[in-house]
Amino acid sequence: VQLVQSGGGLVQAGDSLRLSCLLSGDPSRGIAAAWFRQAPGKEQEFVAGSNWIGTSPTYAESVKGRFTISIDTAKNTLYLQMSNLKYEDTAVYYCAAARSSVFVGEDGQKYDFWGQGTQVTVSA
Repeated sequence: VQLVQSGGGLVQAGDSLRLSCLLSGDPSRGIAAAWFRQAPGKEQEFVAGSNWIGTSPTYAESVKGRFTISIDTAKNTLYLQMSNLKYEDTAVYYCAAARSSVFVGEDGQKYDFWGQGTQVTVSA
């Protein structure tokens, strides 16, 4: 399994942005997917996660109501739609995947595969 990210960039507070993560490999035996982020000088933080069919997504409190995780199974692509972006959302964002048919939680150590990361910068 390989994950290739796209999207990201510089936006203003209040703007929206969508991140994409293309999964190469066969997800048919079960993939749990998630988004994490890491801001300068801070620990890696869970953002959102789901199983591969997108049921019962889980969100960090800090993004709940503003971010949406979704999956296009036909395109093997994971998305993170971010709305009403805030300065504190500035970070490098990573998609991650684990071999599991259910969501594996918010601990990054439970994920086996990672995207290359993409910078999201929100100007105040």
